[in-house]
Amino acid sequence: MTQPTKGIDRRQMLAGAGLTAAAAATGGIATAAQATDATMAGWDHDCDVLCVGSGAAAGTAAVTALAAGAKVMMVEKMPLLGGTTAKSGGVTWIFNHFIFREQGIADPKADALRYTVRYGYPRQYNPGSPTLGLDENRYRVVEAFYDHGSAAVDHLRALGAVQFKQFRLFQVDKPAPDYADHLPENKVPTGRALEPAVGSGSSQGGGSLASQMHAWLKAKGVPIMTRTRVTKLIKDASGRVIGAEAVQGGKTIRIRAAKGVVFGTGGYSHNVQLCDVHQPAVYGSCSLPGSTGDFIPIAQEAGAMMGNMGLGWRTQVVLGEALQTRGIGLGAFVLPGDSMILVNKYGKRVVNEKRDYNDRTQAHFWYDPAHEEYPNHLMFMLFDQRSIDAFGGAFPFPVNKAEQPHLIEGQTWDEVFARIDAQLAGWQDRTGGVRLAQEFAENAKQSITNFNAYAKKGVDPEFGRGKYLYDREWHLLFSARRAGTTQPENPHPNNTMHPFAAKGPYYAIVLAPGTLDTAGGPQINANAQVLAANGQPIPGLYAAGNCIAAPTGQAYLGAGGTIGPAVTFGYIAGAHAVSA
Repeated sequence: MTQPTKGIDRRQMLAGAGLTAAAAATGGIATAAQATDATMAGWDHDCDVLCVGSGAAAGTAAVTALAAGAKVMMVEKMPLLGGTTAKSGGVTWIFNHFIFREQGIADPKADALRYTVRYGYPRQYNPGSPTLGLDENRYRVVEAFYDHGSAAVDHLRALGAVQFKQFRLFQVDKPAPDYADHLPENKVPTGRALEPAVGSGSSQGGGSLASQMHAWLKAKGVPIMTRTRVTKLIKDASGRVIGAEAVQGGKTIRIRAAKGVVFGTGGYSHNVQLCDVHQPAVYGSCSLPGSTGDFIPIAQEAGAMMGNMGLGWRTQVVLGEALQTRGIGLGAFVLPGDSMILVNKYGKRVVNEKRDYNDRTQAHFWYDPAHEEYPNHLMFMLFDQRSIDAFGGAFPFPVNKAEQPHLIEGQTWDEVFARIDAQLAGWQDRTGGVRLAQEFAENAKQSITNFNAYAKKGVDPEFGRGKYLYDREWHLLFSARRAGTTQPENPHPNNTMHPFAAKGPYYAIVLAPGTLDTAGGPQINANAQVLAANGQPIPGLYAAGNCIAAPTGQAYLGAGGTIGPAVTFGYIAGAHAVSA
């Protein structure tokens, strides 16, 4: 088994940002006296490695540690296992994986690192720097993702815990393009995404990935306890984490973990207080309700260095749905339709509507200093009868219009615009008072006229819609034609663009920023050890997945861009905890 590298260069470390006192008050770490008392009083459970959470990160850590000979336990605070991984498609994005090697496709490390840093840290990226412009620690973390990602997948396969196959877009039967396939640093722009070899697909993939790990662990006799929420860490006199306290059935239990505790507990999308501070524009999230950021105050009280707390995996959400329930069923991932555009409160297009969800959603956050506002805070998806008929059922388009309660319809654009503003009026106390600007109707009609001309020529000079492979091929996946549609195939040169109909009815849906989950939290090193504020590892404390500052920065590198690092750093954590 390939082992993670031991040790890090401690001369250069990331400076951390603190959290609010109110956030810290929700959890903590046992004092030295409490640790001594716990040791004297004994433990309710005993293991070598305690894995907290039950998604891809914690599951991989548990499998890896057990295979290395450790006694392992897993605890999950929710009643069901799998976390947000179980709700996902289960796609796992990995450099230089076994299928590439079998096919003779080279995925060299130097190019891979340049792609990751260019995409994930564009403000720091310096191709002439030995660390590509990053501080030493963050560079080593990115490097560890490349060095150990394929080994993690190979290890799961060799153990029989999970088998993988290449994720392909079934409409074109091709490997999926990366989300920034067009960047010159990306030398292998398709094919890095894997998925479970059995139970794959958007409805089962993540559930299959997680459940296969759970089944393997259970077959080996690993205790897995649900409804068990870790609340405190326990340290010995030297400052090493040796266990944790958890609440189970209203009672506090102590779990000894002689070699380490690994957290894989997800982000904090459903912690409104933390989001108000660090993610003020999150209206809804696809993550499960357990994503409340439990690890953040626990790690902070342990003295952890905080990485970038503002990171998140973004998606647009239907605002009306998110205002009713923060935990939404689906995000507006790749927007369907070809006769469809997005405009802001001024009626202007501001983004390529076919970009991936993570990048496209960030267009909501632009601040206009001339008017002291966020003009793109909400966006308005405008489309015609062709798009809703041809692509009905591709979210957020309904098959039957009654299925989408937040659909706005009118026989003319002026009717649609008036109804948008009326809808906004009912929500303005929850959206910062967003209303349509006086010039919205005029600008929106001009945006539609411009778009119609672009669609006929097949070229979008404003935002490059359909220029790159990602736009065209992912459009086929998320704009699958509805069975029984009477609409003809798009005859125009760019399959992502079709002129709007000259007559109504016309439609709109109000979109807002949301998350798949947040991706900010404590900073780890290349061994998945949580760093203290002084840059040194906290002995015995590991973390992976969405509960840490994302190893890839702001980049969602491709389909599976969250699960790939979660699996990799779960593997690193499990292996290092056993060998340290």
